[in-house]
Amino acid sequence: MTVTGTGNAPDVVDVVALGESMVTFLPSRPGRLADVPAFHRSIGGAESNVACALAAAGHTTRWVSRVGADGFGDHLVEAIGAYGVDVSYVRRAPDRPTGVYFRTAGDRAGDTHEVAYYRAGSAASAMSPAGVDLDAVRAGRVLHLSGITAALSPGCLDLLRELTAPRPNRPLISFDVNHRPGLWGEAYGPEVLLDLARGADIVFVGEDEAEEAWGITGGPAAVRRALPEPEVLVVKQGGSGAVAFLRPPAGDRAVGAARAGADGTPPSPGCDHTPRPAATAPALKVDVVATTGAGDAFAAGFLSATLRGLPLTARLRHGHLAAAATLTAPGDLAAPPPRPLADRLAALDDPAWGRLRLGPGWTDADAEAAEEARTP
Repeated sequence: MTVTGTGNAPDVVDVVALGESMVTFLPSRPGRLADVPAFHRSIGGAESNVACALAAAGHTTRWVSRVGADGFGDHLVEAIGAYGVDVSYVRRAPDRPTGVYFRTAGDRAGDTHEVAYYRAGSAASAMSPAGVDLDAVRAGRVLHLSGITAALSPGCLDLLRELTAPRPNRPLISFDVNHRPGLWGEAYGPEVLLDLARGADIVFVGEDEAEEAWGITGGPAAVRRALPEPEVLVVKQGGSGAVAFLRPPAGDRAVGAARAGADGTPPSPGCDHTPRPAATAPALKVDVVATTGAGDAFAAGFLSATLRGLPLTARLRHGHLAAAATLTAPGDLAAPPPRPLADRLAALDDPAWGRLRLGPGWTDADAEAAEEARTP
């Protein structure tokens, strides 16, 4: 195993993303995998997607992972590095391959969508607390993780538990639940994901995902009741939009606990302790090309706005705009909208935001063209 880093103390960056990235093969035409004659090579990985999108948006980022000492590993390191991401702490494993996967052109939610993963025994699945440079991982204002990594192996799960454990001066932990039942096998993934999410500061989860993984129904407020610990909880509602909850100040939490009773009895009648969203943002109308990677782009847009100190509603809107960039492109990654354009669109009043419709190529438009994109 070799390390491409220099051995010097790691530079502090805006965001560190840790997780597996794979070489992705996109079909040259629609149809079943059995019928597609050729594929175009690309890259894909939840965490590296976030790092690349943030780097393209002007932030300093680092991707930490393991890849094989093979041509596909070379391609991943070079392609992700080309976005401006620091890849100097990616380790190479001569005895394990780089993961790859093939997918059809259809929407992931459709019955005809197929994905074929070849990642068992991959280099990234051998990550563990002893197998990565923890100083480099923690040298960021934000550390972005996802539940996918936890499912790869016991060592990867140990690594995520180490990184989400309370410790002094840890970076802000961002965690995308990314529930993938097929990766967990016989392991009890939902319980693990809930535990990891409770140790994070910012959590992203889909409302449908929370129902599938944890059996939670009743809307975003019910998700918040199950996850009261994160400072910020973002519940994505698909085509409806997204809502964000903020953890109340310690004093308010103490009052709520006192009202609930020292023995854990329910609040007294008349006390409404239903969690209230701190911000909401309807989804945009988008002419969808492909959905893969949209959740990663949303996280990147939200984190970018968080790093810039923007209000919570603006963070959600920037998440939607970044997702729209990926939804209107064929691959897992798409160039985010230029910051001036994104800022202008995110600042639209509610009626104008609701009229906005975005299609392929919209990120290349200038502000005036984007203004014309709004439907009457």
